[in-house]
Amino acid sequence: MSRIVVQAFITLDGVVQADDGTEENSDAGFEYGNWPIDYDTEHGGDEINDIVGEWERRTEALLLGRRTYEIWANSWGVWDENAGGLDGELTRRYNRVPKYVASRTLSEVQWKNSELLGSDVPAAVERVRAERDGEIRVWGSTKLIRTLAENDLIDEYRLAVYPLVLGTGTKLFPEGFPVARLTRTGTRVLQSGVVINTYRRADAR
Repeated sequence: MSRIVVQAFITLDGVVQADDGTEENSDAGFEYGNWPIDYDTEHGGDEINDIVGEWERRTEALLLGRRTYEIWANSWGVWDENAGGLDGELTRRYNRVPKYVASRTLSEVQWKNSELLGSDVPAAVERVRAERDGEIRVWGSTKLIRTLAENDLIDEYRLAVYPLVLGTGTKLFPEGFPVARLTRTGTRVLQSGVVINTYRRADAR
């Protein structure tokens, strides 16, 4: 049995929207697309990179919404696996692990080891979670996260909380998000001022 783990870089006011290489951010009037990179560059990003590397070494599968899948397939899916450092490490891992995609519009997926979940996403996710071991990772994919939360399918949140308030942008927990009762299982304060908080559901495996 695997665990579904949502990871996110998030501001104090709950914003997770960031630059994704598309025009959607600017079209929506969002002016702060580079906020995590800008903050890490100014305050030193090596520590957060090391933590992300630790997290992703435990990733046994990816669970992605359609838009996040397309962004990742056109980045991690085509980048050089022989690159040095964290970029090469993540490219190799993301290419090799299974990728499960929730989409109402895609009829096929080209990135290797990718699979569409079909029309009944909660049932398909339940099946995947039962069949696999380790951690199934969710990055981005806020609409998918809401669907998972509505069906009580999220086991853990790992949130890198940045000391920023943007006042605008897509939030991880918008108005009407399903109620969840969680237990904080870890807090790590980085030298940059970023705080890593981990929360699990009470009955998480």
